[in-house]
Amino acid sequence: MKKLTGKTNEDTLIEMSNMLDSQIEGNNGSINSISDRGTQLHGHREIDKFGQNRDSVFFKDGVRYIDFVLSYVDDKDGDKKAERRREFEANLEEAGLELETEDKSESDDRKTYYLKIHAPWEVLANYADVLKIKVPFKASDISKAREGHLEWLTQAFRLPDNIMRPEPDYFTAPFDKSKVDFFLIDDKDTFFPPSTRNRIVYYILTRCPYYKEDCTERDKTLSLGIKRLLNNGTYTSAYPLHDCKYWKKAQDAQCESERYHLYRYWARFLCFYKKQPLNLIKNYYGEKIGIYFAWLGFYTEMLFFAAVMGVICFVYGVLSYEDNITSKEICDPQIGGMIVMCPLCDKKCTYWKLNSTCLYSWQSHLFDNEGTVFFAMFMGIWVTLFLEFWKRRQARLEYEWDLVDFEEEQQQLQIRPEYELKCTGSRLNRVTQVKEPYLPFPSKCARFCLSGATVLFWTCLIVACIMGVIAYRLAVYAAFASVMKDSPTSKIQLVGPLITPQLATSVTASCINFVIILILNFLYEHVAIWITDMEIPKTHLEYENKLTLKMFMFQFVNYYSSCFYVAFFKGKFVGYPGNYSYMFGKWSKLRNEECAPGGCLIELTTQLLIVMAGKQMVGNAQEALLPLLRNLWGSRKGRSHPESTYSRWEQDHNLQNFSQFGLFYEYLEMVIQFGFITLFVASFPLAPLLALFNNILEVRVDAWKFTTQFRRPVAAKARNIGAWKEILNVVAILSVVTNAFIVAFTSDMIPRLVYLYVYRPGSEATMRGYITNSLSFYNISQIPEDNLPEHGENPSWFNSSTTTTCRYRDYRYPPGHEKQYTHTMQFWHILAARLAFIVIMEHVVFVVKFFVAWLIPDVPVEVKARIKRERFLVQKYLHKYEVDKLKMQLSQSCSQATEKASLLPSSPSKHRVLSESI
Repeated sequence: MKKLTGKTNEDTLIEMSNMLDSQIEGNNGSINSISDRGTQLHGHREIDKFGQNRDSVFFKDGVRYIDFVLSYVDDKDGDKKAERRREFEANLEEAGLELETEDKSESDDRKTYYLKIHAPWEVLANYADVLKIKVPFKASDISKAREGHLEWLTQAFRLPDNIMRPEPDYFTAPFDKSKVDFFLIDDKDTFFPPSTRNRIVYYILTRCPYYKEDCTERDKTLSLGIKRLLNNGTYTSAYPLHDCKYWKKAQDAQCESERYHLYRYWARFLCFYKKQPLNLIKNYYGEKIGIYFAWLGFYTEMLFFAAVMGVICFVYGVLSYEDNITSKEICDPQIGGMIVMCPLCDKKCTYWKLNSTCLYSWQSHLFDNEGTVFFAMFMGIWVTLFLEFWKRRQARLEYEWDLVDFEEEQQQLQIRPEYELKCTGSRLNRVTQVKEPYLPFPSKCARFCLSGATVLFWTCLIVACIMGVIAYRLAVYAAFASVMKDSPTSKIQLVGPLITPQLATSVTASCINFVIILILNFLYEHVAIWITDMEIPKTHLEYENKLTLKMFMFQFVNYYSSCFYVAFFKGKFVGYPGNYSYMFGKWSKLRNEECAPGGCLIELTTQLLIVMAGKQMVGNAQEALLPLLRNLWGSRKGRSHPESTYSRWEQDHNLQNFSQFGLFYEYLEMVIQFGFITLFVASFPLAPLLALFNNILEVRVDAWKFTTQFRRPVAAKARNIGAWKEILNVVAILSVVTNAFIVAFTSDMIPRLVYLYVYRPGSEATMRGYITNSLSFYNISQIPEDNLPEHGENPSWFNSSTTTTCRYRDYRYPPGHEKQYTHTMQFWHILAARLAFIVIMEHVVFVVKFFVAWLIPDVPVEVKARIKRERFLVQKYLHKYEVDKLKMQLSQSCSQATEKASLLPSSPSKHRVLSESI
């Protein structure tokens, strides 16, 4: 086909003809014009130069479908870029693609050219054969699975059948151009869906050269594909078209309105309780994006059960509020009000009464109760069920979406252009027997070492930032303690009982830590990409896996390190009065933090709540508000312009480009959230509920972005969630260990149980006396000068003559004992109980996990049977087709031979000799 650029003589003649036809129609009233370009085509409205619907996804002739669009503008380097475009477009035409150019004078901004690309049947058939795209060849005769008896209960959550798009069940086989009559081809124009068409065209674009024949081999290697042309500015964008506007259906009867249906039934928030139309998503965006939304929807469904159990555990903590004897003793003026506690910091902190932490102990009980142990074990089993059931759901999707035999071989064999550019050496590929770029081992080893050192450096930087936040906690605690004294002249006297120094320090430190996390995230995204680029991965799949691993490592340390500190380090290395431990040595005067008498669990809850909820709010704001503001002008522009002047390709050009990292960041966000609700869920049972609310919104926000804010992505295949599956498995195993340690060492549950069953006085099974039992004595006169409050800083109720001892949280012998200030036997009993609990809980959960994993097959039995049956029938029909084809060829050859023999003159002598010889 001749490429159309601007207005050729032919176009001018057509315009004149169309104008004349339109005048005739205007005079005569009802007859259609007849011209080369304005002919009324079957299934299409009349389209001419002036009356064409520019919102259409067809060429100007109204017949050829626009599979891809390239845009470009003229600039100061126009001659060089124009030469590249000429060569590239000429090579595209040689590859069989048909092109049509919209001049900049016809665009809305009068600057941008649009090159429309159409792939005819021959091209699609050739590359479908190369890519082994599966297509239907016979309607399936395997009976579908019957619906359950309780399917009517979910009727309210279903979308209409025409939207859910239950695809007809066909047997499929890789397309073979030599066997066209074997496949079910009713209409060649619609045989390959738009997602397959744009995938094939993009495959051609990424491999089409733009060099001249007389250039060197090196220049040929560097002058290949649309990606390089986009990078050097030759083209400004490349994208397939949406099929219509998202706010109304397509006016062309030949054009689908899938985008409109996706927006109306999927992207709107009011549809949050409806099932996702996964088949429609897969058909429109491709299997890779379909798998992501299938996984996100399944994860959200499973979160519902975890959220319900978390709410039950929280409600149990609320209902058992009045039975909390420990908190009652702390709040009792005759018990907690008579216990004098040692200063929690040097100089600025004073002696304090235990009942000042009354509210804090009540808050701690909401999350640190008997239900905590049960919920921690439940989540260990839940995460196993989630992963195992997802494998089954994934297996069903693989079968339904015809991905069973699909392997990422193309991604594994497709070399990245950057690899070819940076690798100067070459060697023979043993598989393909073709020379390909090669990175020498010394260079690869050096890059790997540099990458590892860089990762280690930036990880240490995260740890350094966390150490800075810890130093802030230690330094600022003293300031809060000095401000919140028990003084009748205090200006914050009313706030002091509600906000303790520990709570004030924890909240402010968590907020500062969250701000640091956001800043470091911005840096680490660029660092991870830079490191991965430096390693020069060979294939796109290798690049994606390496980037995934690095980004998750950075995010893991960045988001979770503060929670790990509170859970496993705070209050564990404190020492005791007269022998305190310091963060950087005694010279720093930064004494390690102590936990409150009720334990550090409430602080871990506070840290987790602020970081997790803050991340979700910031993430939703970034995903929803920023794209909305950024594209508000473009969207309004698209709605305000009439279809005759604002074309479909211009509307899509104003949308955001869907980058190669689009799904990567979506997965990363969800996996980080998955870590929060599994690694530290024992400290905050409501975390799954927060995640559930966030994910309900996340599904619709992502759907809204894909439908309204992004250009249509190039369809890509994927049979699973890739490297994220292994990361989820590692997090699931690690979560069992972390929750066991949280219950054992961060929670106060084990010391309470040891006291209840071993050390309680009398035969009454009660927690009375636990607080007094868990606090040790220290002689005030033996406290070093550096640890005492400054002169005159003691509270008014403190009388040094009558108060000779203070209490601190530990199990040590009292002063005057022959083993004074050393650990008592109860301490070792509690430590043994903690370790025993960890071993028992881990073994119980892991045994259940492995049993559940063994009990639940990865692939449902029904799906296995259907896959085997389908493979058998495919082989059978293929064999029958080959046999029938061979018979037909033999019959044709025999008939041709007979015809030739009948035309030859007969020879009696020869026949006689032949009969005699027989």
